[in-house]
Amino acid sequence: MVYFYAPGRHGENAETFLTGFDGTLQLDGYTGYNRLTKPSRKGGEPIVVAHCWAHARRKLKEIFDRDGSEIAAEGLRRIAEIYAIEKDIRGTSPGQRLSARRARSALLVAAFGTWLQAQRLRISAKSRLGEKLAYIHRHWDGLQTFLTDGRVEIDSNKVENWVRPIALNRKNALFAGHDEGGKAWGRIASLIETAKINGVEPFAYLKSTLEAIAAGHPRHRIDELLPWNLQPSS
Repeated sequence: MVYFYAPGRHGENAETFLTGFDGTLQLDGYTGYNRLTKPSRKGGEPIVVAHCWAHARRKLKEIFDRDGSEIAAEGLRRIAEIYAIEKDIRGTSPGQRLSARRARSALLVAAFGTWLQAQRLRISAKSRLGEKLAYIHRHWDGLQTFLTDGRVEIDSNKVENWVRPIALNRKNALFAGHDEGGKAWGRIASLIETAKINGVEPFAYLKSTLEAIAAGHPRHRIDELLPWNLQPSS
């Protein structure tokens, strides 16, 4: 996992970080990323975006919890049907997931799209529900990406759970001091979170790595010090 420091949330920062990357990017609905999908994108071809169904669901859940909307309830029911299929195929290969999605999920997603457009015609665009439906509509293309690529998750929940500790630490990170401090903070955060993903205790990893460097670990064998190569006995 890599954390990249930038002095702001402007889209050009993501553009710079992803220079040379051409593929599919799973993300939330932040509009700063829109420039990554345009032919004018700097640093590569337009990126294919996979949007998050959990964010779409959250918009409807907010309305249902607040107003008890039957329309929101129906939307949540339809999304639950799509998630039920994802639960069935979790852990299978990308090819198997893609086949199952084409056979089982595609019709449900198409029906949801038809339902979505019908509700948008009925509901005022300026109402709370109308705004939530418009959000889903704006990201509709990206919400369908998982139907064409078995590697893509239906949502970004797993990644959000990984980054949540960093987000909780956001105020402390304000004391990085300056841009170079922010970059250093990003590197350390990347090492710590990558260690955790690989089942390695972060303090033990940093301690053993720094001790190895101090003892003269050869630079050309730096790969041996990466979190996924840490040996329990080292």
